[in-house]
Amino acid sequence: MRQKLLRLGADELTYEIRGIVKKAELLVNLGYDVLWENIGDPIQKNKKLPDWMKEIIASILKEDYSYGYSHSKGLLETRKFLATRCNQLGGVQIQPEDITFFNGLGDAIQKIYQYLLPTSRIIGPSPSYSTHSSAEAAHANNHPITYRLDPNNRWFPDIEDLRLKVKYNENLVGIMVINPDNPTGMVYPQRILEDIIAIAREFNLFLIFDEIYMNIVYNGAERCTLAEVIGDAPGISLKGISKEFPWPGARCGWAEYYNRTSDKDFEKLCETIDNSKMIEVSSTRLPQLAIPRIMSDPRYPDYLIETNKRIGQRSKYLEEFFADIPYIQFNKTNGAFYNTIIFKEGVLKPDQSMLIADEKVKNMLEGWLKPDLALDKRFVYYLLMAKQVCVVPISSFSSDLRGFRITLLEENEDQLKETLSRVRSGILEYCK
Repeated sequence: MRQKLLRLGADELTYEIRGIVKKAELLVNLGYDVLWENIGDPIQKNKKLPDWMKEIIASILKEDYSYGYSHSKGLLETRKFLATRCNQLGGVQIQPEDITFFNGLGDAIQKIYQYLLPTSRIIGPSPSYSTHSSAEAAHANNHPITYRLDPNNRWFPDIEDLRLKVKYNENLVGIMVINPDNPTGMVYPQRILEDIIAIAREFNLFLIFDEIYMNIVYNGAERCTLAEVIGDAPGISLKGISKEFPWPGARCGWAEYYNRTSDKDFEKLCETIDNSKMIEVSSTRLPQLAIPRIMSDPRYPDYLIETNKRIGQRSKYLEEFFADIPYIQFNKTNGAFYNTIIFKEGVLKPDQSMLIADEKVKNMLEGWLKPDLALDKRFVYYLLMAKQVCVVPISSFSSDLRGFRITLLEENEDQLKETLSRVRSGILEYCK
């Protein structure tokens, strides 16, 4: 082209969660059935919305009111409903104007980072959900800045690592937290959150908390939201229905601004995010109409309890299949529906393999095994081609650790155990 088209940050826009699908589809084209463990889509894994929830959604479709635009910030009645729910927690108090809807949280994340100065950086966790890390790095034309999640301490944030990085990097303006966490499935207790907020307050930073999984907590884990502990610090909580109902195809998420007038720069950021949304007119209307009706239905709390109970049982299956394998480090998950399994240091080597009888499959795999390929990605490719299970390497989550993420989503118990059995046998065969 006459001029260079892309800025440097474009190289950071990678999404291995879906990228691995391209390779898996080549295997499908050869006639193989693949067990998909790459993405957090409950519907894909046989989760069905209850009939009462579908009936509520269907009834809304009969209302002519449901087919128009919504307010650019989202439907007022829904924002009022959500503000009331937040205020009932007894922490920070918000108004409907402090809530803005987006077409999924991916839309919100892009807009938050889009208008920040490239030199204004947000520090996030490592491992980190790649939508966050890629968007932040792309806006800065640089690699993401991260703090460590410690697999030796139940994947809790390394608070000292976070504090030192904030102290000695004056370009940092915000701290991003995912709670419950993706990809580790850990839930952070109140004391951890208070430590992070204290750092933000000490160095005059704002907070971004991705709380999309906040109502997916099990195994007796302590549930604590940002709203309950933020005090007077400025922050944004990101929430949605894609995982909770679940209704990922609705593309419906929202941001709650906390203490937005406490800092002029933060207030301007919130205003800019809203203005960018107004240019698009509005977010999807149907799911916004459904939120108050579904969440206020007396059947909803029991539905969440039963859903969490089932996911918690699957976390125990993972423990049964993986906790005794000597080559890996395993932490039982307590929230969301993922588990990050890490290989112990020195276990992975560039000459390991699994048996593949099909020559076409073997030749295809050999074409992917480049000399600079991350060792956990190499394992993931072998697991896909030898065992037909599609997982995501942890090196793709802004991490120096080597391992993979697996989901706890499969509703069919026999299918789940078959998947876990294949992964277990793949690890043992590869690392023997």
